[in-house]
Amino acid sequence: MSSEKRFIYEIEPAKPERDGKPSIGPVYRSIFAEDGFPQPPEGMETCWDVFRMSVEKYPDNPMLGRREIVDGKAGDYVWLSYKEVYDIVIKVGNSIRHCGIGEGGRCGFYGANCAEWVMSMEGWETIEFSATITLLNVSDVRATLQACNAHGIYCVPLYDTLGAGAVEFVICHAEVSIAFVEENKIPELLKTLENTSKCLKNNVYGVTYGCVSIAVVSFGKVTPEQKEVVEKFGIKMYTWDDFLQLGGDTEYELVQKKSTDICTIMYTSGTTGDPKGVLISHEAIITVIAGVNCFLESANEQLTVNDIFLSYLPLAHIFDRVIEECFISHGARIGFWRGDVKLLLEDIGVLKPTVFCAVPRVLDRIYLGLQDKLRAGGALKRALFGFAYSRKFSSMKKGAKHSEAAPMFDKIVFSKVKEALGGRVRLILSGAAPLATHVETFLRVVACCYVLQGYGLTETCAGTFVSLPNELQMLGTVGPPIPNVDVCLESIPDMGYDALASTPCGEICVRGKTLFSGYYKREDLTNEVMIDGWFHTGDIGEWQPDGSLKIIDRKKNIFKLSQGEYVAVENLENIFGLCSAIDAIWVYGNSFQSFLVAVVNPNKAALEHWAKENQIDGDFEALCENPKAKEHIVAELAKIAKEKKLKGFEFIKAVHLDPVPFDMERDLITPTYKKKRPQILKFYQVRVGNSSHSFIPYNPFPRRDHGVPKIENLDRS
Repeated sequence: MSSEKRFIYEIEPAKPERDGKPSIGPVYRSIFAEDGFPQPPEGMETCWDVFRMSVEKYPDNPMLGRREIVDGKAGDYVWLSYKEVYDIVIKVGNSIRHCGIGEGGRCGFYGANCAEWVMSMEGWETIEFSATITLLNVSDVRATLQACNAHGIYCVPLYDTLGAGAVEFVICHAEVSIAFVEENKIPELLKTLENTSKCLKNNVYGVTYGCVSIAVVSFGKVTPEQKEVVEKFGIKMYTWDDFLQLGGDTEYELVQKKSTDICTIMYTSGTTGDPKGVLISHEAIITVIAGVNCFLESANEQLTVNDIFLSYLPLAHIFDRVIEECFISHGARIGFWRGDVKLLLEDIGVLKPTVFCAVPRVLDRIYLGLQDKLRAGGALKRALFGFAYSRKFSSMKKGAKHSEAAPMFDKIVFSKVKEALGGRVRLILSGAAPLATHVETFLRVVACCYVLQGYGLTETCAGTFVSLPNELQMLGTVGPPIPNVDVCLESIPDMGYDALASTPCGEICVRGKTLFSGYYKREDLTNEVMIDGWFHTGDIGEWQPDGSLKIIDRKKNIFKLSQGEYVAVENLENIFGLCSAIDAIWVYGNSFQSFLVAVVNPNKAALEHWAKENQIDGDFEALCENPKAKEHIVAELAKIAKEKKLKGFEFIKAVHLDPVPFDMERDLITPTYKKKRPQILKFYQVRVGNSSHSFIPYNPFPRRDHGVPKIENLDRS
């Protein structure tokens, strides 16, 4: 690994294979941490300190905002100041104390991001008592989380896309004794009460008064029918406004917290089996904040009080949670979307955020939308855009900063892209899943801002790697480590990955204070991934000469074909994902067959264009059933396979085309758009069933589960 620019340095030498243990590459650290890991400001030890210190420093700064609804129409954003939010947080905490809730209790949150969630989170870090079950609606979530931080209650967020089964599991497993739930999620929660109410009544911690009440609190309205159902289980139900009055004028003393105390139990979305409860301490979050601040300062892009963040990713995901804490630490603004993806761009246009965090699926949609507009434009517009793009990209490849590469074209061609994102965005950060290189490249050129890709897990408190501004050679990588972790690669001989090779590759291992404190109630699983202080991520990385890292595979997603060849399926999906004819792909094979097949979501515009050129009639769904269309997609995938020099057994021999994208409604992906492989296999083996002759020469989805309903009983929507 040698380069003129190198953004990591070695702190420990490599270790050869010994006593059956695989070899380990050198331990590296960010060059921005050569003088030691960055430290948080004095006095900032917990998430409550983050909020408290900003209230003291920026009391009148706008903090939380949402769009005002007048006569059914959304208007401008209206804001609560840091001091106003603090006053609400104290009220939330007092109401919880009134119920006998205290330190060590577990508070569940079920719903979309909103201001009330934030306030509740902060208000609970300082209570020494226990908990209730509380359910709130869509604009009080942040407040509730702040209340948690104030009173020593563990936050247990739930993805707002979870169904009743997963909600029931988390409430019982985490021993939730207080939960805040969005109004439109109350029906889902009511389905769980028959089982969870027993758990909730037993999940009481640190009670000093004999008056602990089990309560449901809605951020919005409560119907008489809902209240009647809830009260049958011995649970009280409040609206948010009514709940805030429970504490009256009583003021309760706040309790001191330690940095090592648990702040949240963040449940992974679960690509296989039940979610795991990841224990995250205050120290982990504070350490990440310090690292992110150091990284941004080194790139001369530090956050200020003038920054604005759009909160639309799930607060139940650590990515959004940590970014929001960073903004709060600088006295900046957080504006909340209206919860409808179709209205997201409109919310962006009104809020005008300066930093935009996204998962690849969102950026893919932006990319495809821009491509559609280009295709719909006239030949002259397309030619001008193509010329401007080529000139700017060429300048950037020669080392020019994006803002200096083609300022004239930024003004007359690309400014419309920036305006679509509000006009003030200076940084787009992608995380949670790999971002396709062609999408990243395109956005880096046309968005008129920095587009960076990061990598991290819930277990590493999100922040681990992030690419650097103006370093175009980092395209397709997740950049170097951020300056608060140590990283090394561990060889995986069975998969042919060697951490000591000239191009080192192996399992990514992370060490540092950002790491989780274990899986709740699963010491066995904790011991599997935490070895000698190192967290083994299960992801396969490859060091680049400049010290950036490329994610190339996943350790567990491998299988052997009948001829004995191992297949790293995620690596293949990343490669085939480069094919412009498709939007998504799931590759499958097993040890009983010698070749691979795939389920593909074809690109609608590309497939319809191909059909028109080949005089094939039919709408999109009909085309997906057309054998010639399947042959076309197989041929397009073969082109990519040849281009990337894949081996013969890695080629896709047949496909099933599904016009409906992999989605959460059918339980095929997680809320962060990761594929749920067992569920996908189960879903598509039903569709292929015993008529697989129309799909491929053999049935790759044997019907092992005869309890699965037949295709005619399933809703494709």
